[in-house]
Amino acid sequence: MTDDPGDLDPVDPRDPEPRDLDPVDPRDPEPRDLDPRDPDPVSAWHRLAGTSVLLDGFHALKHAVRFRAEIPVAVTADRQAALALADDLAPDVRDTLDALLTEVPRAAYEALVARPHPTAVAALAVRPERAANLRALARTPRAAPVVVLDQPRNLGNAGAVIRLAAGFGATGVVTTGTLDPWHPTVVRAGAGLHFATAVERLTVEEMPAGPVFALDPEGEDIRSLKLPDDAVLAFGSERSGLSGELRARTDHLVSLPMRPQVSSYNLATSVAMTLFHWSAS
Repeated sequence: MTDDPGDLDPVDPRDPEPRDLDPVDPRDPEPRDLDPRDPDPVSAWHRLAGTSVLLDGFHALKHAVRFRAEIPVAVTADRQAALALADDLAPDVRDTLDALLTEVPRAAYEALVARPHPTAVAALAVRPERAANLRALARTPRAAPVVVLDQPRNLGNAGAVIRLAAGFGATGVVTTGTLDPWHPTVVRAGAGLHFATAVERLTVEEMPAGPVFALDPEGEDIRSLKLPDDAVLAFGSERSGLSGELRARTDHLVSLPMRPQVSSYNLATSVAMTLFHWSAS
């Protein structure tokens, strides 16, 4: 259950020096001024959209602000309603949002985003540097596991996993294969929490060091294991399971408890169960 209105809108999979991840103190940040070439936010949006991360909706913007994303432009079709949401759900970043958000006509807002969000808020953020994320993933010893999604297919599932990983304080989420973990639909499903953990696409050979615990129906029951903080937790694709390449890299096959004749869990559910087991061990 969630207290975030508009948070459960459906995801359409067809839609197109280490980073500081501590929550922001809203008394500190000074919003970056728009480029002087862009006297209005719509112009700034068009200039930056091709190289920026789309924050689609109030909650994605809220989380990105909390985890110190650089946000050069943020718009809303209803500034009063957006700030009322901040008063109710995110008073810690209300002042920052007040400084960031510019109201534009609804038609202008709807022209900027492919699927207007119920909260009528959108922003563009600077994607974290890949080098900084790679350093965060490679740093040892780790205080929390890295989650690996091996050749995932569903954009919404990938976003839900990133949201889970951020909530559990995982070191990061790595994807292999062709899915872009920074695709706008993934960011939307992740509610902007990409900025709370290190998210990158890597090959199996580039995966972070650490013992690999891969989920597989034939593996050892997870309830009999203690997952170490430096674990790499690997999950196969929704259709095919683990790739041969990742299976060859695996140190331990692990299974989740499941009633006979139930074929599988949703990917995000499997990740949640595994991270909860790690956190409770």
